[in-house]
Parts: sequence; C-alpha cells; structure tokens
Amino acid sequence: MPPVDGHSDLVRIVFAGTPEAAVPSLRALHASNHEIVAVLTRPPAPKGRGRRVEPSPVAAVAEELQLRILAPARLSNPEFVSELGSLRPQCCPVVAYGSLVTPELLRVPEFGWVNLHFSLLPAWRGAAPVQHAILHGDDITGATTFQLDEGLDTGPILGQLTERISQEDTAGDLLGRLSASGAKLLVQTMDAVADGSVRAEPQPIEGISFAPKLSVDDARVNWDVAALNVNRLIRACHPSPGAWTTHNELRLKLLGSTVVTGSDVTDSDVTDLAPGQVRVQKNDVTVGCGISAVRLETVQPQGKRPMAAADWVRGLRNADGLTLR
Repeated sequence: MPPVDGHSDLVRIVFAGTPEAAVPSLRALHASNHEIVAVLTRPPAPKGRGRRVEPSPVAAVAEELQLRILAPARLSNPEFVSELGSLRPQCCPVVAYGSLVTPELLRVPEFGWVNLHFSLLPAWRGAAPVQHAILHGDDITGATTFQLDEGLDTGPILGQLTERISQEDTAGDLLGRLSASGAKLLVQTMDAVADGSVRAEPQPIEGISFAPKLSVDDARVNWDVAALNVNRLIRACHPSPGAWTTHNELRLKLLGSTVVTGSDVTDSDVTDLAPGQVRVQKNDVTVGCGISAVRLETVQPQGKRPMAAADWVRGLRNADGLTLR
C-alpha cells in the first residue's frame, strides 16, 4: 500500500467491533495518532438473566470516549452504506464485529478493512479460534492482522504475533492476553498503512483449519473420552458457552478442572473409576473418564451460583454412587 496522501502519520478510520475482546483495540487506536471518525458496532441486545437490553461493550466505551456510534440492524441497509461513505474513512480496522462485511462496504475505504483475528492464520479461520486452539491441544497460537476480502478470513496477511498456551489457560484467559497484544499489533499495522511500509502476504495454502462457533450441545462432556480431552473441553468452553454434564437430570456446569496424573494418585486409586463415576476424598472431587480421570475444581449447579466442587457434593442429600451423565 502507498502512504496515505497528505497524512504520513495518521489514517482516518471507522473502527468496527462489538464484544469485550475488541475494547483494547478501540482504546489503543484512540490513544494513537490515527483519527477515529466513528465506531461501528452491533445494536443493543438482551443480556443476562433479566434479558435487559444493553449496548455492546464497544458501544459503551465509544460513548465514554465521545465517539460517534453506528449500530445498523443490517450492514446492507442502503442508508448505512451511504452514511459510511459520507464519513470518507481511509481504512476500517475491525475486531470481532459479529457480521460479514458486504462486498459493497469492502470497497468504501481506499485502504480496505483490516481485520484483527485471534489465531495464526490460516489456522482456525472462523468465529471461535481461541476455543478451538485449546480444544485441539495447540501449544502455540497468536493473532493476525489481514486485509478483509469476501472469503472467510482468507485475505492477505499484514502482521502476526505468537502466544504460548499453558495447560491451565481457559479460553477467557487466552483471549484476554491476545486482546491486549493484538491491540498493539493492530496499531502497528495502521501505522504501517499510514507510512506505506505495510506488506500484504498471501496466506499459505497449507495448514488451513476452521473454528466454527461452539454450541451448547458441543459443550456437553462425553465422559467416555480421555481425561485430557475432557479437561480441554472444560477450558475451551470457559466462560462461554460453558462445559456441562447432568446429575439427576439437572444440568451441572463445569467451570474448572485438572487432569489426574500418576503423581496425584494416592492409596485410593481414582484411575479405576468408570466414565462419569465420582469419587469424593476429603476436598477432592474426581470423575472417571475413558482414560484416567479429572479433578473438578469449580461447578455451577442449575439455577445456582458457581461454587467449589467439594461444597456442591457436601450439599447433596446422598452423594453415594454419584454418577455424571
């Protein structure tokens, strides 16, 4: 890309984003030399148990920063297309906006739309890259800035960074770190767009994988698989949609666990547990899996608040022969 005419140090931008993960990027761009002329976000939506209609996290921060907010119901709305064009953005950085940008809108800014995606593309294209990286046992992930095109996360790469995944990371933990480091990467990319030093590299044709959104059904634990996989599912689904199982036909969310290893096994060996069978030893609540077992740390019974797994078991009328399904 050539330098931005007449403004070698800044770009006139419309920022697009919706969830909390996009907030660090909005704040970083606001603190940079670049000019944010408006913020595009999803319309207010019902949230929480009370289903109160609330603005998106990005909208709340945009209001705090006294930025113009655009929240069309549909991006294809002709009035919105005209409104965006009238703002004359030179580039539109986007972070988890939540809706596909139409071909007509892709042509509005002269330097296109720059997307911050939380994976090392072409790995984990799609809506849930962080969750799938944990679910599939990746050791390394990262963030990528790329030029948006009409495909699903297929545009040329502008910048990347890497991030190690620990054995304790939940999707929330990892996304928090990537949101912060990715915000810096996005500002660096916009700086490079401004001075013309940005280089667009086509994505490799090897290593393509996909990360569709995880549904509530996807988050149900299958106790017949290995403990390592159960633990990955619990970590990948925290905080959303939340891994779960059932006890007495009531749903039990699983918010934290560890895999039982050889060094954890005491005189009362838990590795002989049948899949779903629970053993309680003092404050330890262990559940058998297809291979080995997991130790539950935090759970949330249906209709109740999160609590320590040991407290949940103590509150049961009869914990003998407890089995999760």
